[in-house]
Amino acid sequence: MSTFDLLADLPLEVDGYTLEGLRANVSSGFERLSTVVHLTGGGLEGVGEDVVYDALDHIAFQDAGPVLAQSLSGRFTLGEFCALVDSLDLFPVEPVRDVSRLYRRWTFHSAALDLALAQAGQPLHAALGREPRPVTFVVSLRLGEPATLDPLQRRLTRYPNLHFKLDPTSSWTPELIHALVHTGAVDSVDFKSLYRGTVVDQPPDPVLYERVVRAFPDAWIEDPDVVTLETAAILADEHDRITWDAPIHSIDDIEALPFPPRMVNLKPSRIGGLAKLCATYDYCAEQGIGAYSGGQFELGPGRGQAQYLASLFHPDTPNDLAPVGYNETDPPLGLPDSPLPPMPSVTGFRWGNA
Repeated sequence: MSTFDLLADLPLEVDGYTLEGLRANVSSGFERLSTVVHLTGGGLEGVGEDVVYDALDHIAFQDAGPVLAQSLSGRFTLGEFCALVDSLDLFPVEPVRDVSRLYRRWTFHSAALDLALAQAGQPLHAALGREPRPVTFVVSLRLGEPATLDPLQRRLTRYPNLHFKLDPTSSWTPELIHALVHTGAVDSVDFKSLYRGTVVDQPPDPVLYERVVRAFPDAWIEDPDVVTLETAAILADEHDRITWDAPIHSIDDIEALPFPPRMVNLKPSRIGGLAKLCATYDYCAEQGIGAYSGGQFELGPGRGQAQYLASLFHPDTPNDLAPVGYNETDPPLGLPDSPLPPMPSVTGFRWGNA
């Protein structure tokens, strides 16, 4: 039986939904907005978090209010409700980026999963027949412009056992790279070569690639440029440690990669649907492809839900799912270390206090 088949027939009663806006300044240097969907039915509530990146999309969503409440109300199976969501336009105005449609679709799917499980009186892991396991995590971090060791060192001072996924940029000097190597805390480097028109774009830089790839021989290399001749040559012998994130929205995307991967980053919101996500987990398991997951600067229950999935499907890989406090410019004391102990809710699709 497929993973989605274990969930698709869960009964679901929906009365409506409300929206809750969240915002915070995060470590990549921007104000993050997100929107929590509270899906209600039968006196219970399910939650999902919209992680669309563009503030304009959140403002329009929140200002419009629950305009789809009537369309989404009724009695369904979970599979039927997800199919209904997929048939609707969830944006009151055209989104800034088309990929945002996937993110919002996952918001409603995850809220429906949470509500259906709450109504069934069971947690996700019981429905799937899987045991939650401690979640290994790394902290995703940019080092500023010009780059300095300070953002990483501030965190290591408070949390000396932390490990990181860093975004190399052209301002990384040999001295900085040497200092980073000396920490022994860099598990992954993300070249972000596939981003366009964002605050994190990094054009292909052969000098940077040469320095970073050689300095961190055991680190995973995420989203490098393997097309430009100069950078492709540097990576020619490193394919076994190249992973992919930004292009992965489906199984088709995995199969379209330039060479078979050992590891991919499966972000639930980027996959954009419960059935698609379950099918992708099944596909990777069948093909022997490792998986980890990444955060998208969630501010509410979305981070815990991604941690919950990681605990069930890929707990021991370098999940970019650190507790939200690590995204703050100056992370507070008292945050949990890696690995996170299992914290599933008694019922539903929630993790910890989310």
